[in-house]
Amino acid sequence: MNIYTTDKIRNVVLLGHSGCGKTSLVEAMAYLAKMTTRMGKVTDGNTMSDYDKEEIKRHISVNTSVIPIIWEDTKVNILDTPGAFDFVGEVEEAVSASDAAIIVVSGKNGVEVGTKKAWDICEKYKLPRMIFVTNMDNDNASYRQVVQDLQDMYGKCIAPFHLPVRENKEFIGYVNVLQQRAKRWTSHGDVEKMDVPEYSEENLGLCRTALMEAVAETNDDFLERYFNGDEFSENEIRQTLRVNVAEGGIVPVLMGSNTLARGIYTLMVDIVKYLPSPEKRSCSGINTKTNEIFNADYDFSKSKSAYVWKTIADPFIGKYSLIKVNSGVLKTDDIMYNHHKGVEEKIGKLYVMRGNKPEETKELHAGDIGALAKLTSVTTTDSLSTQKNPVAYIRTNISTPYTYKRYTVKKKGDDDKVSQALQKLMSEDLTLKVENDAANGQTLIYGIGDQHLEVVAAKLLGRYKVEIELKKPRIAFRETILKKSDVEYKYKKQSGGHGQYGHVKMTFEPSGDLETPYVFEQCVVGGAVPKNYFPAVEKGIQEAVTSGPLASYPAVGVKAVLYDGSYHSVDSSEMAFKVAAIQAFKKGFLEAKPILLEPIASLKILVPDKYTGDIMGDLNKRRARILSMNPGENGYQEIIADIPYMELYGYNTDLRSITGGSGTYSYSFARYEQTPPEIQEREVAERANKG
Repeated sequence: MNIYTTDKIRNVVLLGHSGCGKTSLVEAMAYLAKMTTRMGKVTDGNTMSDYDKEEIKRHISVNTSVIPIIWEDTKVNILDTPGAFDFVGEVEEAVSASDAAIIVVSGKNGVEVGTKKAWDICEKYKLPRMIFVTNMDNDNASYRQVVQDLQDMYGKCIAPFHLPVRENKEFIGYVNVLQQRAKRWTSHGDVEKMDVPEYSEENLGLCRTALMEAVAETNDDFLERYFNGDEFSENEIRQTLRVNVAEGGIVPVLMGSNTLARGIYTLMVDIVKYLPSPEKRSCSGINTKTNEIFNADYDFSKSKSAYVWKTIADPFIGKYSLIKVNSGVLKTDDIMYNHHKGVEEKIGKLYVMRGNKPEETKELHAGDIGALAKLTSVTTTDSLSTQKNPVAYIRTNISTPYTYKRYTVKKKGDDDKVSQALQKLMSEDLTLKVENDAANGQTLIYGIGDQHLEVVAAKLLGRYKVEIELKKPRIAFRETILKKSDVEYKYKKQSGGHGQYGHVKMTFEPSGDLETPYVFEQCVVGGAVPKNYFPAVEKGIQEAVTSGPLASYPAVGVKAVLYDGSYHSVDSSEMAFKVAAIQAFKKGFLEAKPILLEPIASLKILVPDKYTGDIMGDLNKRRARILSMNPGENGYQEIIADIPYMELYGYNTDLRSITGGSGTYSYSFARYEQTPPEIQEREVAERANKG
């Protein structure tokens, strides 16, 4: 791979709804750049960016891929991201390494939920962007409708650059809105001039007005001239576009057909012309030695530093740490310091990834995206720099996984293999989490959604040859008591020689503290139970609360008081008093009106206004208590509710179904509350049947 200086680099992330055509757009770009002799197809499983077995099988992107497209003298690093919401972590990583975005919209399906999410993430990261409307060769595609919808949502910054020309229902050319001229594609792959079709005049007028309004909105002088009826010169328009598209003030709308590779040439030209190189973007970290701000700003003359934005840990191609060079020029065999781990590592060879194919390069200039192989200490979101000038960059904020299932290992003896494989997958995927729930005898796996967890299970089998089964998780119920009981238990056993004797009289009552399993006190007088046996009694209670007598769940909030008993000078032992305490606990617990407690979550939901009623109805069915509703931004409502954990199972899928994918939620543990009688009866019966 040739070496490219900062001004000759563009880092562009492709965003959009699943199935809108991002991956096929990459294929068309690579084909026009003569990187390939034929375009791959998602349905055929032969595209450059969808190389993972699961991507090929499911016909969707699961991972972000980097495809460098060399366009004349410029290297355009295209980051192809998944559109499926379950893989949002991949999108967040890619956006953190990008300087601009292309939001891909299907002309056939129009503006979708994924389009809006793409726009929102661009706003969050302040990314300049273009819109590219695909599928214009489809009879049902409506470019005019897409532009209208975008203008309705985002206002006068939407600037259509082109509009399609059709002839006999065939997509044969385009009109340049700025020049007000039309061009037709020839059989040789180039274009020839043609007259603007009469039927396009009205749309051209609308698009021209939208473009002029976008230009006029950039400064007060232009706005005044526009209202006075002045015409802007072509030079003024182009200069305004160059400045304002790069700054995000104007959002061009282009269109084409990926499968026919039409409209892609103008897209590539406009990427290079209008989207900013890294040198036009700012970037800063903290010098950890001086605690001063280090303004890296993708300056090649400053001290070397880089940010690890993604990790590939594939058993077939090895481990690669994908980096963006934030300052300086990285060279082969440079030694870099990892501030987060406190170690230096020799980076060895430098690579540029093309999908899953690494290509060696001698240098990576500031702003470029590359890969480092086999760095043992490095993980995603780490910062690399020199030890002389140690720099730490802000770690990317990755979405928290809330969907979880219990998993079991199918093949006996594979537990360690599964654990190691999951560690490797978690190094690649920061939205994947594994948690050992020892209290309920289960291991939980967390992801963004059900599809995400299914893909993880499939990767374990396909990559690492280990199989897990995903199941509904057990709810972490607790047991407690509502009344006071007074019991005694005598443990007496004679079997030749020394026997066993332990006798306790105890009360059990609510302690009032559901955070603590038990409180133990003693008020024995007269030495009925010698002091040296008190610890044994407490040890018995400590053991007993781990599995309550009602349904074998941990007990909480119990106050146990030892007030009397008796002992035998020969047969009594610590073991005997421990057993007596355990049995007294079981008896006393069941006589003190035992109940089940269920975990309650504090739930926060963000949904568009129009779905609020449906969400409230669904929450009522799930035994939730609505606490508040607050108006959010962009026509969204924030609903805050308390909801039992057992009612959260499957909520991610239902929320997406109700809101068309636009609703999001988060939750955290709030407290334990008494379980309704019918649920308690069912749970106790189920546990009894399981023995």
